[in-house]
Amino acid sequence: MAGSYKARGIVLHTVKYGESSLVAYLFTDVGGRQTYMIQGVRSSRGRGNKAALFQPMFLLEFEGIEQPHAEMHRMKEVRNLVPLSSVPFDVRKSTVSLFMAEVLYRLIREVEANEPLFDFICSAVQQLDRMEQGVANFHLWFLVRLSAYLGFYPGNEYRDGGWFDIRSGLFCDAMPQHRTCMGPASARLLGGLMEREAAELDSLRLGRGERLEFMEAMLIFFGYHFDAIHSVQSLRILREVFC
Repeated sequence: MAGSYKARGIVLHTVKYGESSLVAYLFTDVGGRQTYMIQGVRSSRGRGNKAALFQPMFLLEFEGIEQPHAEMHRMKEVRNLVPLSSVPFDVRKSTVSLFMAEVLYRLIREVEANEPLFDFICSAVQQLDRMEQGVANFHLWFLVRLSAYLGFYPGNEYRDGGWFDIRSGLFCDAMPQHRTCMGPASARLLGGLMEREAAELDSLRLGRGERLEFMEAMLIFFGYHFDAIHSVQSLRILREVFC
């Protein structure tokens, strides 16, 4: 990227700066994770309050301006890429989107384009926005599918009664000696989520305990590859709403 450029972006995190500005962290299609200074975005003057555009997982299109020798770019002519009709207003979906955004903010560090990952995340946000049933399972499905784009998706298919070896990333017939694994119940759910599309999540009947056990197992799986996953703050809210 150089000078002025057109881009699409996914909002991961924002920090207030001064009285009317924001620092926004976006995952972009042209440059991976990028940081932007947006001035006057929280001002009550002018054409509306653009701060509303910078909510977790909102999809934007904008013109970026690269700042030579600066850590942050600038942005102008920002607008919704795909307006979200339910995520901002449904407490279940907004909680899931907050979790998704924080996970991505902590895990994605690369400042280079990754089109497959960008397209997957954009599609996932729109699927969540359209969902009427199965929202309580969406964050579990998202983590499973995200692992493929981060390089540690399970390397074989689930077998009945099997375990999942977190270190090797493989389903196995018995508990591995190192015991860093998912037990039969979580392994079965992992296999089921690998086979399901987001639109089929309503058919997955899970109790609160089952969802919590699997969520904790997935955090161990992700934590084996990324230490940053352990500091995700939105987990507490997610557990209160779903787990």
